[in-house]
Amino acid sequence: MGNVGKVVLVTGAARLLGGRFVRRVQREPEVERVIAVDVEPPEHDLGDAEFIRADIRQPMIGKVLARRSVDTVVHLDVSGTPLGAGGRGQAKETNVIGTMQLLGACQKAPTVRRLVVKSTTSVYGAAPRDPAVFTETTPVKSLPTGGFAKDAVEVEGYVRGFARRRPDVAVAVLRFANILGPSADTPLAEYFGLPVLPTVFGYDPRLQFAHEDDVIDVLLVAATEARRGTLNSGTFNIAGDGVLLLSQTARRLGKPTVPVLLPAVTWVGRLLRTAGVTDFSAEQIRLLTHGRVVDTREMRETLGFVPTYSTAETFHAFAASRGPGLLPPERMARTVDRLAARVPADRG
Repeated sequence: MGNVGKVVLVTGAARLLGGRFVRRVQREPEVERVIAVDVEPPEHDLGDAEFIRADIRQPMIGKVLARRSVDTVVHLDVSGTPLGAGGRGQAKETNVIGTMQLLGACQKAPTVRRLVVKSTTSVYGAAPRDPAVFTETTPVKSLPTGGFAKDAVEVEGYVRGFARRRPDVAVAVLRFANILGPSADTPLAEYFGLPVLPTVFGYDPRLQFAHEDDVIDVLLVAATEARRGTLNSGTFNIAGDGVLLLSQTARRLGKPTVPVLLPAVTWVGRLLRTAGVTDFSAEQIRLLTHGRVVDTREMRETLGFVPTYSTAETFHAFAASRGPGLLPPERMARTVDRLAARVPADRG
């Protein structure tokens, strides 16, 4: 490319995480232009980036890649929550059909040299006989059957196909543990925002978190730094050090838990969706039953990234940003009573 700087295209720019990454990557000295893409115009500032309103499910994305001579694509438009008023169906379409369309466009674009894809550790599922710690190559015993986790499994499959067809492109898939932080808008953040946390009776799962600041930093490493000539190709688990038990998270939030018998959990899922927790799917319930812990050695040794925040520090930053957790005692008592009163009816 001679002296020409990188031309970086970022999908999902209307989301907070996408917007933050767009603003950050344009400060890199070797980056000449940043093209931000989303179906909705962002409500946040994108700095000097060029915003293109485009639906990645449509062929127009191919024209954008070709006309702008894009060499680096950072695909962040893979999410558990729909943008705007769209429902779960729209989120799935954007995740799966949008990724297919984007990869098809990348395949035809000779200028593309690097692809970074946001994925999730949810691809490992969560089951009773899972290994204590998942590595990137652990065979999965129970593939996710629905929700965002199933989308991510499909997305990764298409990305592997693309990598085989375009071996000249460096492809990095980043599997993030649950992302938390002051501006996190994930389903798990919504769950922790509830006044009382429903838990599965008899289980206290181990959880890992990735701080949103570390997410931006590791995306930057994957998109801009060539290490040891490998251009950071591969699949990488991304999480803060250590684990927290669900009971510890509740204590740190200052919130009570209501243990629910496993057969009643589907009812709790319905209750949470009514309360506005968008993607409290079967996958979320399995995570809050069995937990999930991943090995991050590849992240450190191959990608060369060391997170600033541990899992506990990430959760502390999230909890501190939410203010005091406790409801007034009388409202708390009423909420607990109402939840507890419903549980026995669902035991059968």
